[in-house]
Amino acid sequence: MRLLRGLLSLVFCLAALTVHAAHTQATLVLSDDTAKPGDTVWAGVDLKMDPDWHTYWKNSGEAGMPTAISWHLPTGITAGDIQWPLPYKFPPIEVTTYGYTNETMLLVPLKIGAHVPPGQLTLNAEVTWLECKEVCIPVQTSVQTTLNIGSETETSANAARIDSWKTKVPQANGFGFSSEAWWNGPASNDTRSLTIVWWLGVPAASAAPLADVDFYPDASDNYEIQPATKVLSACTVNVRVQKAVKNFSGDWPNDISGVIVTTGNNGSRNGFALSMPIEDHAPSVHDPFRDGAISASAQTNAVAALGPASTNKAVTTSPAQSLALKLLEAFVGGLILNVMPCVLPVIALKILGFVSEARSEPRRVRNLGFIYALGVSASFSVLAAVFIGLKAGGRHIGWGMQFGSPVFVVCLTTLVMLVALNLFGIFEITPGGRVMNAAGELASKHGAPGAFFNGFLATALATPCTAAFLAGALGFAFTQSAAIIFLILLFVGIGLAAPYVLLSCNPSLLKFLPKPGPWMEKFKMAMGFPMLMTVVWLFNVASSDYGSRVLWLGIFLVIVAFAAWIFGEFVQRGSHGRGIGLAVTVLLLIGGYAYALDDHLHWREMAAENTAGNSLIDTSANGVAWKPWTPEAVTQARADGKPVLVDFTATWCVTCNAIVKPALETKAVVDAIQELDATALLGDYTRTPQQMTDEISKYGGAGVPLVLVFPKNPEAPAIVVPQPDPLELPSSYSRKVLNALEQAGQ
Repeated sequence: MRLLRGLLSLVFCLAALTVHAAHTQATLVLSDDTAKPGDTVWAGVDLKMDPDWHTYWKNSGEAGMPTAISWHLPTGITAGDIQWPLPYKFPPIEVTTYGYTNETMLLVPLKIGAHVPPGQLTLNAEVTWLECKEVCIPVQTSVQTTLNIGSETETSANAARIDSWKTKVPQANGFGFSSEAWWNGPASNDTRSLTIVWWLGVPAASAAPLADVDFYPDASDNYEIQPATKVLSACTVNVRVQKAVKNFSGDWPNDISGVIVTTGNNGSRNGFALSMPIEDHAPSVHDPFRDGAISASAQTNAVAALGPASTNKAVTTSPAQSLALKLLEAFVGGLILNVMPCVLPVIALKILGFVSEARSEPRRVRNLGFIYALGVSASFSVLAAVFIGLKAGGRHIGWGMQFGSPVFVVCLTTLVMLVALNLFGIFEITPGGRVMNAAGELASKHGAPGAFFNGFLATALATPCTAAFLAGALGFAFTQSAAIIFLILLFVGIGLAAPYVLLSCNPSLLKFLPKPGPWMEKFKMAMGFPMLMTVVWLFNVASSDYGSRVLWLGIFLVIVAFAAWIFGEFVQRGSHGRGIGLAVTVLLLIGGYAYALDDHLHWREMAAENTAGNSLIDTSANGVAWKPWTPEAVTQARADGKPVLVDFTATWCVTCNAIVKPALETKAVVDAIQELDATALLGDYTRTPQQMTDEISKYGGAGVPLVLVFPKNPEAPAIVVPQPDPLELPSSYSRKVLNALEQAGQ
């Protein structure tokens, strides 16, 4: 096919020798007449073609040549990539090409450097294209325009036209929609069948049938996606097509990119740019949005078509509505985190802070509430940046995955223990305190630093908990673009901080709190016990990292506690020997780190028995014969006609261990598993293995807990057991599991 493309291009060029007049007019326009240093100005190369003539898209297809722009710009101005409007597919099918008729505008962002001096600049570009009718003519022309650099931005008369053409550029992956691709089996000679699925995360009731769908691939030298398209499903919230891929050289591609093109019954065309890996087989877990669980009646009776009739206009309403729904879920999930066990110790500190500040000036109370919210938001922003970086590195990401790092667990355990010791009064807050009392001072101090640090601590302790609504929002976020990930995590943080901001902005709501007095010191000490419980829980998490070596973490914590006592007793409260006390404190900390953490715990390394894929969770509890989860184990059990119960869990997941685990160990659930002869598989997510993260994210989950029940019918989709509510009892959750098992056995 590449040979055919080359021969056709040669024929076109030879034919062009007898033709002289160009049939396409090119002009260069800008979105702004005047721009400031640091601005981005949109340039548009407008191509107007004579009737019946056409030019080509970035992938011209089996013949033709993409339009090219070569810029000649003043120093300090750089041009970005071309943004291509949605093209058309030109017949005949034997030599399919992609391109434009009548008019198109190729958009390019121009970045103005921060040090570009004021004045008028001339922008030049050479534009090369191939224009075709019965014959094809290669054309090259120069276009130019001027741009003023000044102190204020002034839009041009062409700004509206450029904005209109922006709406005709296919929307990028991550704008409220998702996509997947997988091979349909082994290759037949040099051709292999590929399925591509695109879907919106919106209810099926919003579906409407489409007049046509297609997939326009990006170009590749190693393979060709053939133009014929087999449509498997076509509605406004779910598209599934099959394409044939012809391989020219090397291995089969591992990923694919291109544009899903939808045509509504009113003729409106919409484009969605996709870029995704190609899986070896279809997903094993059912997703109602991806798999098109939409009845014919729902499609027939849908109330809305895809969009307005303006040609090429991209859809914005459904993705925006979907994003708005996920942002609401994120906010509500953040609210619910306030009553999850993970965050309760920090809530105790906030109660103490409200009591202390209840009689303060309203402005101070309000400011402290906003500073706490700033601490939460800043922490979630850092968390989002970490997730975005990991995703950019090719990893699937999951909520709570930082607890898979033993270094993180040790640092957080030490920090929370210092907070507890400060609340017990082992060391106090003094103006002269520096390193030793920093964490405790921040945690119990009721000023701006304390409020900000409590926001950080709330975020750190919230991450192993997954609340209702939160799993869906995070699962959606982790499959989207960096901007969506950041936005949804920010809304989780806003939800987590919202109750305290509300109380801070309405001091009258604090009148029910008792007046500050001596009782507060006892209350403060009492609040140290929830923190101490958190230390015990974190120590248990660390035991899954280090095995028998975790003893040395305990020794290190005792040394730190002893150093904190010396610091408080002799440095802060003592009248003599403060220098010696400080020296002993420093020596204890250095010695404890070197001897216990570095030399014996080897705190940067997991125990050997925990790096070989062994489960870190007891698999023999209460008669459930758990086996390790693998995709192959699920496939084999279903092939044997057995229902399958899968529990994705982790030692650091509070909800998993406080609600889900006891629910699965109730006698009723155990009896049901045995009666159905079901296979019970345990997915140990403690170390956040990539294969398990991939499986959870395929289903749309963000982390653990996740309980799936596969029916004995191997063709039936998996049943997901809903996330437990924050205060749900194990007996209540066990009924949900029993209902799923009952359905699976039918």
